[in-house]
Amino acid sequence: IGGTAKGHLVREIDALGGEMGRAADAACIQYRLLNRGKGPAVHSLRAQIDRRDYQAEMKHRLELEPGLDVRQGEIVDVRLDGSGCVRSVITRTGAEFLCRAAIIATGTYLKSRIIIGEFSQESGPDGVFPATELSRNLRNIGVELRRFKTGTPPRINRRSIDFSKLEEQPGDESITPFSFETDPEGLQNQICCHITYTNANTHKIINDNLHRSPLFGGDITGIGPRYCPSIEDKVVRFADKDRHQLFVEPMGLKTEEIYLQGFSSSMPEDVQIYMIHSLPGFENAQVMRNAYAIEYDCADPLQLYPTLEFKKIGGLYGAGQFNGTSGYEEAAAQGLIAGINAALKLKGREPFILDRSEAYIGTLIDDLVTKGTNEPYRMMTSRSEYRLLLRQDNADLRLTEYGYDIGLISSERYSKFLTKKRLIEEEKARLEKLVFPPSKEVCAFLESCGSTPITTGVRASELLKRPNVTYEAMAAIDKERESLPEDVKEQVEITVKYEGYINRQIKQAEQFKRLESKKIPEDIDYESIDGLRLEARQKLSKIRPASIGQASRISGVSPADVSVLMVYLKK
Repeated sequence: IGGTAKGHLVREIDALGGEMGRAADAACIQYRLLNRGKGPAVHSLRAQIDRRDYQAEMKHRLELEPGLDVRQGEIVDVRLDGSGCVRSVITRTGAEFLCRAAIIATGTYLKSRIIIGEFSQESGPDGVFPATELSRNLRNIGVELRRFKTGTPPRINRRSIDFSKLEEQPGDESITPFSFETDPEGLQNQICCHITYTNANTHKIINDNLHRSPLFGGDITGIGPRYCPSIEDKVVRFADKDRHQLFVEPMGLKTEEIYLQGFSSSMPEDVQIYMIHSLPGFENAQVMRNAYAIEYDCADPLQLYPTLEFKKIGGLYGAGQFNGTSGYEEAAAQGLIAGINAALKLKGREPFILDRSEAYIGTLIDDLVTKGTNEPYRMMTSRSEYRLLLRQDNADLRLTEYGYDIGLISSERYSKFLTKKRLIEEEKARLEKLVFPPSKEVCAFLESCGSTPITTGVRASELLKRPNVTYEAMAAIDKERESLPEDVKEQVEITVKYEGYINRQIKQAEQFKRLESKKIPEDIDYESIDGLRLEARQKLSKIRPASIGQASRISGVSPADVSVLMVYLKK
């Protein structure tokens, strides 16, 4: 769970009151903060989770949740009332559950098919039945579906791996948890992950057997993920690369299954074994489960409002891979937002929509419902224009207020959040007032940091902006400093050190919000607006943006079209 930008999503889910971060911390066996050598905007938490413990932890949390009834069964149909809104859902056994809102979160199970070489069968992941009838019935009620593809790597028996030939990848000494409620003092890394690499022999085996690959033979028609391709796709696409990095990761503490991350494949079983045995440390590897590709149906997200409700079917929401995304984190983020909005709608309250300047969750959903996606969508920090504002370390400062207003953050947690916020502001104000004189002690400290000595008095906040000076190191000359929590010190250092850059992005975000505040009536007739190009009329009529800002981000709508639209609205 986690990784570049994905870790941001998990922390945002937690800040809003979602369960993923807490459950991940309860089942985590190794923590690593990625990109430590880069700026804080791209620091991303990634953790190896015990798969079965996480499943049991989350299931139990659901069973204990007040106001939630858990019922297991296969849904095969969504029934609508006379006005085209959700009326009920039907199980395979014929039971009908009356409801005014339903969320489709089918992952990769919707009419799914598993492919291993020449073999294929209708199945979901881990041999679970596919949701075939539901796919057919969703089409019948007007949901536009398309075909995507993803894959999973092989599982290897730990006992058969020669770890002496692998690179160790230890966890962090100082652990950052996913949840802002988790005490890092109680956490520890319980395993060590490893790295191995493909080689010329691996690539030769793949190239010699491409004629047997369903990916290149045409049997797989679904569109796969650009940023997480199969190993055979990597070898063909990046033919100039001598090797590809693979991550050797345990599935959990109570199993010997090892996950060979980066080695997903749809090659035949015998070819997969040759490929695996060509890897350093895997010469005698015992394959416990083959890698396989999986094709599945998913919805075109352009059919959705930013609330994730279908535009043409009231009360029907989509979430996760059903909306064309990849990964657990993107799925959880959408599930939370769809759930919040379904509940708010039934309560008669205003919908909850995060914009691009507030959260990666906002960027994710806006990209989906405004631009759509022709491949499984993966969140990356580069997708956000405001990534210095949307850091993983400040997700609570950005979103906890929303979570509290919605009702997902407890009063106790909210009180702790307000205390943290107050301590940060007080410490920043103190550093702004505190002036260091050009004394021998101060100059010696600066020289020890590799920084230039001062000749006049300088504010502590100005010294902290110097590249080689850290908040922790300044304790040597800051005699007034009081003891503060680590997360408070982290926020003080980042916000002071990057103040100029942050203020610049805040101004950009304010300009963005002005465009977002210019709302477009739902019933506007784009065909009647003189001056709009034909493509713009078609795209605007299909997507029906809620604001000028959203309209400006639609592919095929030019700045000139936006100007025409603004003049029309002003009239």
